[in-house]
Amino acid sequence: MKFTRRDVIRTTAGAAAGALGSQFVGSSAFAQEGLKYKPEDGAKLRLLRWSPFVQGDEDQWLANTKRFTEATGVEVRVDKESWEDIRPKAAVAANVGSGPDLMLVWFDDPHQYPDKLHDVTELGEYLGSKYGGWHDGPKQYATREGKFLGLPLATIGNAIVYRESWVKEAGFSEFPKDTAGLLELCKALQAKGHPAGFTHGHGVGDGNNYAHWLLWSHGGQMVDESGKVTINSPETLKAIEYAQELYKTFIPGTESWLDVNNNRAFLAGELSVIANGISAYNTAKINKDNDPKLAEMAKDIRTTNLPIGPVGKSVELFQVTTAVIFDYTPYPNAAKAYLQFMFEEPQMAQWVTSSAGYCCQTLKAFDNNPVWTADPNNAAYAKASATLRPNGYAGPLGYASAATMADYVLVDMFAKAVTGQATPQEAMEEAEKRANRYYRV
Repeated sequence: MKFTRRDVIRTTAGAAAGALGSQFVGSSAFAQEGLKYKPEDGAKLRLLRWSPFVQGDEDQWLANTKRFTEATGVEVRVDKESWEDIRPKAAVAANVGSGPDLMLVWFDDPHQYPDKLHDVTELGEYLGSKYGGWHDGPKQYATREGKFLGLPLATIGNAIVYRESWVKEAGFSEFPKDTAGLLELCKALQAKGHPAGFTHGHGVGDGNNYAHWLLWSHGGQMVDESGKVTINSPETLKAIEYAQELYKTFIPGTESWLDVNNNRAFLAGELSVIANGISAYNTAKINKDNDPKLAEMAKDIRTTNLPIGPVGKSVELFQVTTAVIFDYTPYPNAAKAYLQFMFEEPQMAQWVTSSAGYCCQTLKAFDNNPVWTADPNNAAYAKASATLRPNGYAGPLGYASAATMADYVLVDMFAKAVTGQATPQEAMEEAEKRANRYYRV
C-alpha cells in the first residue's frame, strides 16, 4: 500500500458545527455578549496555518471561523502551508512587514521577532484567568518579559506508536519502559523483519522531538542556565552512541524523513515502531471500513510514552503552536476578537474534541475534555502540554534558542553521527560551533 499526504490527513471527521448558541448572536450584539474587542470598520483577516494531519482539526477550525464571521461580519480567509514552510514564511512576513494578519507558528519562533508582533497580553491574561490558567510550557513559548507575544494554541503530542502483535512476536509481552529495553526490542523486531524507524531528517515535529528526546534522556543539553553552549559533553556522547546503535535497526532512509514519512511507512506496513502524533493511528481507524488491511492494523496499534533514559525521568519536547498577530495588520482589534472567539469554551472545546487527540489544550480548564478517555490510545497524548520541556533547555527562550532549532543544529548532529558522515566527537564539535553562532554570552 502507498499513502499520500491526503491519506494521512483523512482521519477522524470533525464534530458537527453545532448551533451558534446565545453567547454569540450577531454583530449588533457583539460587544454585549462577552467579546472584548470591536472589529474595525471594513475589517477582513487572513490567517496562515499549518496543514493538518487530522482532518477533524481543520474541519472544526473552519466551522468555528464561519461562526465568527456570522457573529461579527468579519470575513476570515484561512490559508495553509506545509509544516516545514511555516517557519520561513513567518520570518519573512515579520521582517518585510507584509503578509497574513495572523499565523500559527512553531515552538519559540515568536522570540525571533518579538518586536514585530502585536501585544496580546490583555487577552492572554483574560483567557488564563477565565479558564484555569495556562500550562507553563506552552506559555513560555508565547511570552517574553511578562508579555504575551501570541496565544499558545495547542501542543501536538509525540508518543511511541507500535504494532502490538509484532512486539509480542519479537518476544516482548509489553513495550519497554526504558531506553535499554527499547534497543533490545528494536534489535529483535529487525530480526523478525519488522524494523523500527525514527526521524533523523528535518521534520519540524518528528525530527526535533526525537533528537531532543535522545539528548535529554541521556542527561545532555544544548546550553546551561546562563545560555552557555554545553552540547559537547560526556552525556551528549552517550546519547549519540545510543542513537548509533538504535539507527542500525531502522528501515533505510530515516535521515531524509520529514514529518509525513514515518506515517506513510507505518501505514504501509513497512515498519513496526515510530514516534508520532495520534495521526497514524487515526488514519488507520477512520479508513478501516474501506480497507481490510487497515482494519486489521487499527486493532493492532498501541501507543505509549517514550521510554525513560539514564536521566531517570520522562523528558520530551513536544511541538507547540502559537497564534500570533503581526503588528503590521491594519485590523488588530478584529484579529484579537477572532482569537478570543476561537479560544472561548464553545469553540475551543469542540476543536479539541474534533482534533481527536492530536491537538492538546493549553488552557487547564480543558484538560478533562472527553476525547482523552474516548480511546485508550489517546491517553499517551493527554498531558503533552502539562509535561513538555521547552526547547533550549536549560537556558532561556529567545532568539538564540529559536534560531538554533530553526537551523536544525541538534537534528543534524545526530544524523551525521548515525550515518557515519562524522564521528561522534566531530558531530558534537560541529554542533557546538553552529550553536555558538546564535548563543553569544
